[in-house]
Amino acid sequence: MNIIIVGCGKIGTALAMYLSKENHNITVIDKSRRALENVVNSYDAVGYEGNGASASLLKKADIQNADLLIAMTGNDELNVMCCLVARKIGHCRTIARVTNPDYQNELGILKEELGLALVVNPDSMVAGEIARLIRKPFVNRIDVFAGGRAELLTYRLDGDHKWNGMRIIDLARSVNMRFLICAIERNNEVIIPNGDFILQENDLISCLVAGNNEDRFSHELRMKRHKVTNCMIAGGGDIAFYLAKNLQKRRLGVTIIEKSESRSEFLSNELDDVLIINEDVINTDILEEEGIKKADAFVALTNTDDTNILLAMYAASHSNAKCIYKQNRRLYGDITKGLNLGSVVSTPEIVSDNIISYVRAMNATKGNNIETLYKILDSRAEALEFIINDDMPHLGQPLSQLHIRDGILIACIIRGGTVEIPNGSSVVKKGDRVIVVTTKTGLHDISNIFVGV
Repeated sequence: MNIIIVGCGKIGTALAMYLSKENHNITVIDKSRRALENVVNSYDAVGYEGNGASASLLKKADIQNADLLIAMTGNDELNVMCCLVARKIGHCRTIARVTNPDYQNELGILKEELGLALVVNPDSMVAGEIARLIRKPFVNRIDVFAGGRAELLTYRLDGDHKWNGMRIIDLARSVNMRFLICAIERNNEVIIPNGDFILQENDLISCLVAGNNEDRFSHELRMKRHKVTNCMIAGGGDIAFYLAKNLQKRRLGVTIIEKSESRSEFLSNELDDVLIINEDVINTDILEEEGIKKADAFVALTNTDDTNILLAMYAASHSNAKCIYKQNRRLYGDITKGLNLGSVVSTPEIVSDNIISYVRAMNATKGNNIETLYKILDSRAEALEFIINDDMPHLGQPLSQLHIRDGILIACIIRGGTVEIPNGSSVVKKGDRVIVVTTKTGLHDISNIFVGV
C-alpha cells in the first residue's frame, strides 16, 4: 500500500520502520529536515520537508494515490487538519494522533464527524497498559484479546521456580488448568516450543490463559503475589495523569512527584485524592521521604529514558514494589534486558501495534479481519487475533489434519463466551476468534498460516 506518515518523531519513526519492513511504499513529511533525513536515510522511505496540512505539499507527496495517511505530529490540531485535507483532496483513509486530555471524551465524535479511520491517544493507551500491569504484578507483560476473555502473560523463570527442568508436555499434565506456553525467549533467541521442549532458569515465557483464570494460573506458578494498594509515579505528564485517573477508580492510593510547579498545580486541581509532590524526582531523599520503601508499585514516567532506567534501578534495590518504567528508545533495550528492573512500556511500540493491525486488516485479501496485534519478546514474535469468516481454508477440520507453517502456533480459539486452548481435535468455525502466535512476522490473513496457501 501507499502510506504517508506526517511527523517523524518517535512514533512516526517507529511506524516508518515497521511498515517499510512489510513492503509498503512509505512517504514521510516533517518540518524538521534533520528528523526527515534520519528516517529517509534509515528506512526505505521518500521524504518531503514542510507542513503536512498543506494541500500543495500533500499533492507533491502523491496524496491522490495514497491508501492511508497517518498524522503523528505533536500537535493535535495539526494532525486533524492533515487528515481533513488528505480526505478532501486524496480520498484516502486517515489516522490522527490526539493526546490532549481536553479532547479525551470527544474522540468518538472526532472519528465519526471527521471521517477518521482511527483516532489514537498514545498517552491514554500507555496508561491503560501500565494499569493492567499493576493489576497483575507477577507478570512482565500482559497482552489482552477479545475484550479480556484471553490474555497472553509474559514472565521470567527465576532460579528456584518449580518449572525449571520440566518438559512442557509433563508440565501440562501436572497443572490443573488449561493454558498454553506459546513462545519462549532464551539467550536472545525466540522459540515456538513443542511438547518436548525443556524449560530452564531465566527463560522469558509467554503463556496464553483464559482471562478469568489469572488467579488460578498465578497459584499454579506459585508466583509471589502482593495486593497493590498504593502507587508512586515519578513524573507528572499526561501518561501519569491518565494513569492516576485509572487507579483512582480502583481506589488505590496514588502519589505523583513532579518537578514543574505549574504542572504540579494543574495536577492538584484536576486529580482529587491524589498526593502531588512538587520536587525533583531524581532526588533520592525525596523518594525516601515519600515512602518508596512502602510502595506496592512504582512507575517511572519522566521525559527521558535514562532517568526512568535509573529510577527503576533505585526502586528495584530499595523496595519490593512492582516496578514499571517508560523506555521509548530501542537503543537501551539490550542494556536493560538483563537487569531485571521490572516491566518496560514503550509508547512507539504500543501505538505501532494498534496501527499496524489496522493496516494489515486493510490488506487482508479474504476479509478474515485482524482484530488485535501485539509485537512480543522484543518484537521478534507476534500475537494476532483474527475474526474468522467462511473463506478460511480448512474450516471445520481438526487441527491435527492441517499443515501449518513452521514457527506458527494456533494458541486459542474463542467461540462466543468460551475460551478454548486447542488440541489436535479442535476445529475452527465461522465467527470464531483465533489467536495465532508466530515468529513469522507480517501475517495479513489467517490463510497465511497454512503451507501452500
